[in-house]
Order: sequence, then C-alpha cells, then structure tokens
Amino acid sequence: MGDRWIERAWNNLRRKTVQPEIVPRSFGTHDGSFHADEVTACALLLLVDLIDRDKVIRTRKMTKLRTCEYVCDVGGIYDPTTKRFDHHQSSYEGKLSSAGMVLKYLKDNHVMSQELYRHFHHSLVRGVDAIDNGMMPAHFGFCTFSMVIGNFVPAQHDVGPSVLYQSFLQAVSFAHGHLTRLKEKMLVVQQYRNAVKEEMAKYQKVLIFDRSMPWLESFFELGGKHHPAQFIIMPSENKWKLRAIPPTYDRRMEVRMPLPPSWAGLIGEELQEKTQVKGAIFCHKGQFLSIWRTKEDALQALQLVWKGVP
Repeated sequence: MGDRWIERAWNNLRRKTVQPEIVPRSFGTHDGSFHADEVTACALLLLVDLIDRDKVIRTRKMTKLRTCEYVCDVGGIYDPTTKRFDHHQSSYEGKLSSAGMVLKYLKDNHVMSQELYRHFHHSLVRGVDAIDNGMMPAHFGFCTFSMVIGNFVPAQHDVGPSVLYQSFLQAVSFAHGHLTRLKEKMLVVQQYRNAVKEEMAKYQKVLIFDRSMPWLESFFELGGKHHPAQFIIMPSENKWKLRAIPPTYDRRMEVRMPLPPSWAGLIGEELQEKTQVKGAIFCHKGQFLSIWRTKEDALQALQLVWKGVP
C-alpha cells in the first residue's frame, strides 16, 4: 500500500512539472482589442517566415500560451531566449513594445540584416513603440500607422471572439503588406546606390542621371549633406525633371536653391513664354520641381537658374 501511494505521488509530481509541448511556428498574443505593436510583431515574424498564419492564437490563458513558440504582448515576460516578448510588467523598464522587441530579436539572431533592421526601425517600428508606450502624443489632423491599425478593431464593443480574431488577421495582413513594400523599396534603393555614388564623385553642382531611379536616400547616406550639388536632372516617364536638392534628409521639404519665383505654378505656354524654352511643361509653385520635354530643355532651364533669372 505504501509503495503504491509513493508511486502515485511521484507520477502526480511528474505531471505537474512536465513542460508543455511547444507547437512549432506558432504565435500567441492576448485576445480582445488589439494594437499596432502586437500586430506588427506578428507581421514581422510572418515576413521572415518564422510563424504560420494558421497557428496564430489569441488568448490570455497561460496553459495555451505556454504551447506557443512565440508569445507577444502578453504573459509578463521579456526573454528573447525563450521567445517571450511582453513589455507590460513592472520589471521591464525599456522603451520597446512587443514590435521593437521582436525586431531586435530578428536582428540579434541574424534573421534580419542590420540594414533592414535600421530601415524598419526608422521608418516604422520606432514610432509604433513610442505610441504604444505613451511617449508620442496624438496630434489633431495627423494619422499614424498605429491609428490605421487601430481602425481594424471593430467599432462595436460587444462583438464575439471570432470577429475580433478575423479583424486581427486583417490588420496583420495590412501590416505585412506595408512591411513587404518597405523592404522592396529599400532593396531598389540599394540597387541604384552605386549609380548615385558615381555621379556624386564628379562633385558638380548638378547630378545628371540618364534613367529614373531613387536617389534621395542614397545621396544623404553617402554624405550628401556636405556635397555641393544643388539640383538633379533625371528622366520622368517620357519627360525630364529638374529638381532642387534639399539641404538635409530631415529637411527634405526645403531646398538649397529654389527655382525662379517667376516660374512658380506656370504650366505649358505660360512657362514656355517666361523661360523661352520650347519644351517647358510645368513648374511647381513650391519652386522645387519642374518638368521639361527633353534633357536638353532641362539643361537649358538650369542655365537660366544659374544666371539668376528672377
């Protein structure tokens, strides 16, 4: 009798201490309303193919969360080694939300390159973290990515769990698409970086490209802040543009040298008459961009700018 009792007690102890079996490629987060941080965290893991969409679980039941390979924004644990990414517990004093935690995990574990990490951090995740942690106030008339994600939450408060689950997946799909486009844009920028570098090496006051390409990011990453260039000339569909260069990337709504004020807002014949350039098409009223029929027309217009046409 004593031996059987000891055996039963031992088996009960083993059942209590046995670790739950982790479901590979699963993702757990809390149920109910959702925010941009856990949506973005989920989208990031989908983007790098570490989780499956059909293994996304929304619950606060710890028994279920313990079976998930990744757990975000719930559980009270921040431990990248066990793939737990919560920031609500008092023991965590950092500035990351679950989105920033997952992004850092992907970088630290070499799942994502340093360059892609920086691109996602500066273009999206930094703001998601700041808003979720209350460090970035909302401004009337301005819509953030976090606000857009928030609009996926049903307006009706008494909807059932299945409706909220589908709404969460819709938000994840939107975030995944946005991340995909951000990545694709970065890769295209990288593709043309050498072409921008070669043109910058001429150290002239105008950068001339014979094909349309993204140039602004590479220009400033390659030291454009201290480069003498004031304008670029580049194809734009079947026309050519003459565009003024900003002083810095952060001040890209400004220009180093504006186009003549007398050109501002003129279209077609009006601009042709003012410039005496037959291929004149349009000059933006902000005096930073003008469109011309040919490359030679754009170069002719630039000569007028250099001469200080009023």
